[in-house]
Amino acid sequence: MKLKDLEIFVVGPPPPGWGGRYWLFVKLTTDNGIVGYGECYASSVGPIAMEAVIEDVFARYMQGENPENIELMFRRAYSSGFTQRPDLTVMGAFSGLEIACWDILGKAHDRPVHALLGGRMNDRIRSYTYLYPLPKHEMSEFWTSPQMAAECAAEMVRIGFTAVKFDPAGPYTLRGGHMPAMRDISQSAAFCKAIRDAVGDRADLLFGTHGQFSTGGAIRLAKALEPYDPLWFEEPIPPDNIPEMAKVARATSIPVATGERLTTKAEFAEVLRQGAATILQPALGRSGGILETKKIAAIAEAHNAQIAPHLYAGPVEWAANIQLAANIPNILMVETIGTGGDFHLPLIKHSITWEGGYVLPPTAPGLGIEFDEDLARAHPYTGNGLHLEMQEDPCNYTDGNAFEGGAPARKS
Repeated sequence: MKLKDLEIFVVGPPPPGWGGRYWLFVKLTTDNGIVGYGECYASSVGPIAMEAVIEDVFARYMQGENPENIELMFRRAYSSGFTQRPDLTVMGAFSGLEIACWDILGKAHDRPVHALLGGRMNDRIRSYTYLYPLPKHEMSEFWTSPQMAAECAAEMVRIGFTAVKFDPAGPYTLRGGHMPAMRDISQSAAFCKAIRDAVGDRADLLFGTHGQFSTGGAIRLAKALEPYDPLWFEEPIPPDNIPEMAKVARATSIPVATGERLTTKAEFAEVLRQGAATILQPALGRSGGILETKKIAAIAEAHNAQIAPHLYAGPVEWAANIQLAANIPNILMVETIGTGGDFHLPLIKHSITWEGGYVLPPTAPGLGIEFDEDLARAHPYTGNGLHLEMQEDPCNYTDGNAFEGGAPARKS
């Protein structure tokens, strides 16, 4: 069995576009006709450029190879161009292609991917969701309203979630870590108080910051949040400065989480080595794929750390996250877009089940999903924005800050 053909789908989810402005799916076909799907969570360059990268990685390192030889193909891509170091774009391309290889292998052996990784450890997987506006909420007001966030959190808990994530501390600025405005700290504490009052001890609070703050600013913010006992403080400073993140981790009682912007075991191992986080959030469409992330999980296990796979992408990466989560012993929870996503689930013909706050691992072969190619082709991405984008303006210390969560699709 050899890898033969590649097809790429660049899909733009309809508004509000939770999961990013576009998703990059790959379809691999073997010389004996087995098809596998993967997803590349790579957004440093635009989708046209990324399609060229994916095609190059496939043709150069994978085409004509047995899909079983994942380790060999990984080493080829990881070493590309005399690098042998993490490259976010190359590894983003390889990650999606690697996921597709696992889908092929599972189908070839008529077994779910987790069975090939060592079997099922977890019969159901705890999930969490970001807080998205309810139908009754005005979206432009939602991101700065503790009351609306609390209403949404209460509804998520009512339907079964035991953890919810929110990020009221804006802005996401490309200028690097900044000192938060005092009103940003106050607003963040107000969100935590309102949500904690609404859900009590029925759910964990997951506080996102997405690498926005200076070391001192992150510590100040953490002190304001500690009375509400969040389960994690996500990416308190930019992810490229691990020693400084370790300073934040030592200064707060809130566990630090990081990883959505990291790739390969090389970067994650350094986080653990320096004590910068105890919760790792690899995105499997970026982190090196399923096998590489299983290695990351094993290193984390040796450091008494847990895994919470990140998802701000499409449903194929979600399926890969779930297959890994079904297998590893140190899974904390997986991210889910709502209860599966209004566009995510149709794209995989509702082949993954979310039930009462938990995801049930599929038992069908491979990733266990049915990818709807017709639906994917009917929603091509035609914009010019990146999957996610940061603002150029600095933190506003005069008028306050607001950030529309998650870069939803531009209004049609």
